[in-house]
Amino acid sequence: MENNSTTIHDIAKALGIDSSTVSRALNNSNRVSIKTKQKILAKANELGYQRNVLASNLRKSRTNTIGVIVPRISRHFFSSAISGIEETAFKEGYNVIICQSLEQFEREQNLVQTLVANRVDGLIMSISMETLSYKHLEGLDKHGTPVLIFDRHCDLPGPNNVLLDDFKGGFDATSHLISQGCTHIVHFSGPDSLRVYKNRLEGYKAALEKHGLPFRENFVLNSRLMTEDGVSLSEKVLALPEKIDGIFSANDVAAISAMQNLKKKGVRIPEDIAIIGFSNEPISSVIEPSLSTMDQSGSEMGKLAATLLLKQIKNRASEKKVETIIINPTLIVRNSSKKKS
Repeated sequence: MENNSTTIHDIAKALGIDSSTVSRALNNSNRVSIKTKQKILAKANELGYQRNVLASNLRKSRTNTIGVIVPRISRHFFSSAISGIEETAFKEGYNVIICQSLEQFEREQNLVQTLVANRVDGLIMSISMETLSYKHLEGLDKHGTPVLIFDRHCDLPGPNNVLLDDFKGGFDATSHLISQGCTHIVHFSGPDSLRVYKNRLEGYKAALEKHGLPFRENFVLNSRLMTEDGVSLSEKVLALPEKIDGIFSANDVAAISAMQNLKKKGVRIPEDIAIIGFSNEPISSVIEPSLSTMDQSGSEMGKLAATLLLKQIKNRASEKKVETIIINPTLIVRNSSKKKS
């Protein structure tokens, strides 16, 4: 007999008892004596019986599975968040299916459809850069699949959120550069369709205003903040008529490639241009000079996201209360921005 085809009926036939008794014993029912349970479990092990957990959970309208969609698993922040989600979910008896949108809206749509079709109990998502419409998420909660949005805010009423205070991050990063004597600070911003980058930009503006520095439109350079963008943006910095002495990049990836390109051009970091990034990628601490950055607390955000979603899944029957948790970023000062000791 094939191990993977053994059923409770095979066990019942081998022992000459009812399959209902076998089912109760395997579910540890008090209606079956300990002696009978032991006999049934021994025969189940002998025949290589494996319980179909998925079928059992479906009968209970649960799969004990959470779907997670992030833009890129390779980014340290998202991998840290996934680690926090998985750790929390595992403690509560849930499995996690991890997917990446690769910043593509169409791929994100397909992933949502696939996960819902596979009956996940809930979704945790950070939307892609291309996501401007949320129709693929509308109504999921009403049909039994609650959605939690983390990291990147989206204008969709209903889902719980775990977000970073990106305004504060932009404000603190820019204020730090100003404290080091920078007066002509360029900001590398991401797509203005995403609220996170809008908020970091607003924090940058607020810091300039607080310290009496003018805001210049031509000092805000937009891109997707990829490695190649950092190189091209640094070339634009060198081409500006003003003498730039500081760069606040909305992520570390663009900051690092910009810094490397500027060094090749003979620019001294931080003496000529001080640089600070955002996200605290692992490489940020080991490159030369080490990159100042804003830490996003990815693991903590993941744990909070999973805890909040699981709470919603367990309390499906009760009236839903929308919750939003805001996490503060942490300034990490390293050599790329230290003009003053």
